[in-house]
Formats: sequence, C-alpha cells, structure tokens
Amino acid sequence: MIRKLDLLLGCCLAALLGACAAPPPDGPTPADLVLTNARVYSFAWGEPDRDGVPAADAPVEDGAWHADAEAVAISDGKIVFVGSAAEADAYRGEGTEVVDLGGAVVLPGLVDSHTHVAGLGASLEQIDLTEVATEEEAVELAAARAEEVPPGTWIVGWGWDEGAWANRYPDLEPLSSRTRDHPVVLRSLHGFAVWGNRSALEAAGIDRDTPTPSGGEIRRDEDDEPTGILLNRATALLTDAIPPPTPEELQERVLRGLQAMAAAGYVTVHDAGVGSELLAAFESLHRQGKLPVRVGVMLSARDQELLRTWLARGPWTAEDGMLTVRSVKAYYDGALGSRGARLLDDYADLPGHRGTSGEEYGFDQDLVTEMIHAGFQTAVHAIGDAGNRETLDFFERAFAGTTQDLGRGGRHRIEHAQVIHLDDFQRFADLGIVASMQPPHAVEDKTWAEDRLGSERIAGAYAWRKLRRTGVEVVFNSDLPGSDHSIFYGLHAAITRRSKDLQPSAGWYPDQALTPEEAVRAYSVWPAHTGFREEDTGLLAPGRWADLTVLDVDPLFLGAAEPEKLLDGSVLLTVVGGKIVHRDLP
Repeated sequence: MIRKLDLLLGCCLAALLGACAAPPPDGPTPADLVLTNARVYSFAWGEPDRDGVPAADAPVEDGAWHADAEAVAISDGKIVFVGSAAEADAYRGEGTEVVDLGGAVVLPGLVDSHTHVAGLGASLEQIDLTEVATEEEAVELAAARAEEVPPGTWIVGWGWDEGAWANRYPDLEPLSSRTRDHPVVLRSLHGFAVWGNRSALEAAGIDRDTPTPSGGEIRRDEDDEPTGILLNRATALLTDAIPPPTPEELQERVLRGLQAMAAAGYVTVHDAGVGSELLAAFESLHRQGKLPVRVGVMLSARDQELLRTWLARGPWTAEDGMLTVRSVKAYYDGALGSRGARLLDDYADLPGHRGTSGEEYGFDQDLVTEMIHAGFQTAVHAIGDAGNRETLDFFERAFAGTTQDLGRGGRHRIEHAQVIHLDDFQRFADLGIVASMQPPHAVEDKTWAEDRLGSERIAGAYAWRKLRRTGVEVVFNSDLPGSDHSIFYGLHAAITRRSKDLQPSAGWYPDQALTPEEAVRAYSVWPAHTGFREEDTGLLAPGRWADLTVLDVDPLFLGAAEPEKLLDGSVLLTVVGGKIVHRDLP
C-alpha cells in the first residue's frame, strides 16, 4: 500500500521539524531502538486554522503531503532523535534493535479517547451481531451457539443496530422457541437496547408486574406482557442478571481488549465509565506490568461510593504514566437511535416524545460538581440538543464555584455531542468544553438520523466543522465496542463522511468533514492535550514519550488524494514507552 514518494528529508528540515536533533560531536549514546527507512510525520509544526488550512510550516505543497523525517531513535522509553536515516545511524550500537520500515508511515501514537475495553474483550467471546440485518439471522446465530454449550449456559451477543431496528423491534417468541434451554441476552450496538428470550426474562424476574424504571422502557404487547425488548435505563434489568465474571475473568477480558487496541495501533485508551470491579482489574494489571497500552480511567458517576473514595484521594497518575485516574464519566441522556436522546422538541418520527435525561440516567450533579472542584476532569454523555444544552448549563453552574483552572480550564468534555442547537455552539467554546465525538457514528446513523430530527435540526448534528469553526476543541474516538475501532475506518469517516460501502458518494453533509491533517490530530495530538499529556506525547520530538504508530498507508497523502484506499490499511507496529507491543511487519 505504501506509495513511493520523493521524501524531502534530513536535518535541513530542522526549522520545519522543530525537533531534529543532531547527535553530539563525540557521538551519541547508542539507542535501544531505531526505526529507519520510514516516512515520519512528527506533527511538530503549527496547528491548522479553523477551516483546516495547514500552517505555513506544515510539510505540504500544492495540497500534497510529504514526511518531515525518516528515522526515530529511542532510549529509556523516550525519543532521543527524529530526522534523517543517515544521522540516525549514529545511534546504532551493539545492543540496538534496528527496524527497517521499508517506507512505512510513522505517526505520533494514536489515542482512542472513549472506549469500553472490557466490553471489547467480552465481545470477542460473544455472538457478533454487527453484520446481522434481520431478526431471523440473529435467532439462527443464537440457536447455533445453544447447540454448542451445555443447557443452562447464558448466551450473550451484541451488535444489532437499535437505530435501524427501532421501527421493527423483534419479539421474544422466535428467539425463545429456538433456545428454550438457555437464557439468551442480545445487546444492541450502542448498548441502549437489549433483547432477551423467555428464559433470560424469567431469570431476571421480569414479568408483566415489573415496574418500568425511570428513564427506561420495557416494551410490552397488548396484554401488557414483556416482548423481550428493554430500552435505555431499563436494559440493566436484564443485563444485571447475567452472571458476572470472576475478578480473574474480568482481568482476562480487559487484557484481551487492551491487546486488541495495541494491535489496532493505539498507544493510549480512555476508558469511559469505570466502576469498582473494573478499576481493580486495571490496577492489578498495572501492578503486574501487563498493561500493553496506557489507560486513562474515567470513574463511573453511577458508582457513588467509588467517587467518594477518589474525592478524598484526588487525581492520580502512576509514576510510569501507564495508568491515570483523573476523570469522571456521567450520563445525561440516552441514544438517538433508541429515541432516548433528550430533545428540545418532539422527535420528528414520534410526536409527543422527547427522550430521557438527567437524574433518570443516574447523574448526581452535586457529587459530580464536588469532583470537578477536587480537580477531576468530567466527561458527560449527552446526545440530544436538550441533553447538550442542559449539560452545558450544568457545567456553567459547576464552574461558578471554583477556579479558572478547574472550571473553564479543566478540559471537561461532552461525550458524543451529537445534536447541538445552533444557539449553543458558542457556549461550548466559551465554557472550554471539549467535544468528544465518533466519526463512525455519523456514517452509521445517516440512514435514520434525519428521520428522528427533521431537516432543520440535522444542521446541528454530527457537526464537526461547525464546532471547529466556533473554536471548540474536538477529539475523535470509537466508543467501542459499539462501533468498529479501526483507525482506518475512523479516518475515512472523518474525511469523507461516507460509510464503508462509500455511500453517499459525495458524503453525508460533506461540509462538516475534516481534513486529513485534522482527522489524524483528532486521534493523536488533540487527545494528548485533552488527557493532560501534551508535554509528554502527541508529537514526535526528543524528550517525548516513545509512543508511535506505524501504518502501511499514508493517511495525510491518501486522505487528500484517494481516501477510500485508507480502508485497506494495516497497522504494522505499535510502540508504547519504547517497547514494541504489536508487530506485523512484512
């Protein structure tokens, strides 16, 4: 996949690079690792403007990007040299590992700033329904699994699209008739809907007399009997009945998820909504030295005992930088697909309904405000225009009683920020709120999102360019396992506003797309800042952490010229703290 381009390299590019370190006259100390014969993008040049126009010192000419270095040398977990391959030879020694990358592309390490890695690890064990289009296909997969496991074993699947199926939710009878001897729970793609068979409902104690929880819905038939579908906050009635993993099993799930992220090119993940058990798993893996990538923990605001424990402790980062606890994750509303997102006006396709929000989603505003005042960054899930507006109102109130650094300067986030009223874009900028968004969501939701919102409100939905032009800090991520976490898919969606099948051909509201440079920054440079690590990582320069991602495609060059070819890309190497944690070189 690598294109053979003329590379304008060497220390003559020091002014461009701002980080090209020539070896000392008496020769440098041999490095631990040298990556050479590469196309290195340091990102040590200026930021693009709000319209995506590259800075004057960016390595781009007439719209064509070229690398600004060709080798990186690493010692003791940090970068010691970025520049030409010839000068990198001076860092070779008897114990140096030298990796010839054959023209592959080196980027600052990628960050997935909104993940659920235990869910990813669990999904690798479960029935994958992401490609399932009909109820019948899902039933067949569940029935096939039932034949493979002993009676009574819980069968769990995930991935059916609650947005696409919202007007034709399935019933429990076909699923129950094929899986009589097993409780079956099939989670939706984004987790805001769940489908169970009769055995699972019985095990969970869900029947016609079960009260509907605030902020949720138990779908019922004309006789008031549950149909097997639970939405929004009601999903926990069924999912909480699934036998929990042991601490050892949970650690294995987390480790599988993190290893999958390393293989996907990510050097850091921010895990959104971590409760006590999951935090214990992260801490145990860290003590054992088993974390393959760096982890930023967002404590779950639903675990109030955990929050109060950390309120007394304060934010914390491990000495090696591999584990950080300094953020809190709260929910304000539900998902747009399941009509749980809180809207200012009725859903266009469901008059009289405006979604759910606030305390119905377990958001204790007083406690979260205390966490902000104690120095914790807060990330709030908000999808609808009312959900976003009311979350902005919350931040404004919370900031009133604290310092600038902890309030407007605290890099607080709204997760998803999918539908924003046109009057509220400037408020994001004024309050310093980061918009944490998922490019795949836009191209996956495009088939039904306008039906939910109508032609006017869609103007403020998935509006990345509008946010950038308003001066809002934007970061991109996957929200895995609800979406494919492939960086190539994420970049393609961000640059083209097209799905994997390249539809629509001109892009869905293409005026909201970002440039290739902005898209790469949104998965690397910008989340390094959002994660308070801009002095340690985010660009390639001497003294920075040796966190790098090596690809077999050039996302800057291809993103501008032939973005569809990004979908064929592969991750060749992932380096975290100078250690190769994934290698797939030809």
